[in-house]
This record gives sequence, structure tokens and C-alpha cells, in this order.
Amino acid sequence: MVSRLNTIYLTEVKEIGPEVKDFLGEGLMVLFKSGAPPELAEISVLHEPISQREAPPKAGDVVAIGPHEFRITAVGEKAWKNIQELGHAVFKFNGRVEAELPGEICLEDPGTKDLAEEIRTGTRIEIKALRRTDGA
Repeated sequence: MVSRLNTIYLTEVKEIGPEVKDFLGEGLMVLFKSGAPPELAEISVLHEPISQREAPPKAGDVVAIGPHEFRITAVGEKAWKNIQELGHAVFKFNGRVEAELPGEICLEDPGTKDLAEEIRTGTRIEIKALRRTDGA
């Protein structure tokens, strides 16, 4: 069985709000496209999308934040629409198999303390689909 990852969404960090580190400490990362209102920018990783496809991510796909990869465990019913229309995403590092809120994407919970040091201007965030190429 051979598998490879295909890009669903690719974006680059442009600015980091002053409260992002605290939110990561609580297992939460909020993304907003550059130009978000100031009250949202304070808590957000501001980014500029590079590419996206129409099909949404699913549980089992991967979110790469710089060199770190996290498996998606659940996708809320409105999460992908929010990303496509607003560049807005709420990533919860809680490992839940069902999203509590319609706009969140749940990721495995490996701990996010070190992640705060890795996210900086220029960091790329990519959502990747695992696609089997063995015909199964």
C-alpha cells in the first residue's frame, strides 16, 4: 500500500496576536485571514491563503504547522465553509472524535507548548489529505 498527502489548504502566517501563546497553552489555535478586526486579531494567527481545494478535510487528514504534523480527529459541519469564506479556523488540540462546535476542527492532543515558539511570520500551515494510491 502506497499513500501520499495532497494539499487541501495552504496558507502563510503574516502576524501573531499577543494572546496566541496563551490560547495555545490551553490547546486552542485560532486562524483569521489578514485584515481581521483588532479584537479578533489579538487572539489569532493572521494568515494569507496560498491555495485551497473545494473538498473539505476529514478525520484522518493532517494539519502541518511548520515542521509539526497533527492528525485531524473531527471536523465541525461549518468549519470548512468558515475557512473558505473567511479564512477562519478554530483548531482544538483535544483528540475528540466529534466536534463540540460546528466551526471547529479537532486535532490529536500531543501538547502545544512548544508550538507557540514555532509559529512566526512566514510559517506555513497546511491541511493535507491522505490519499491512497493503491486503488483501495
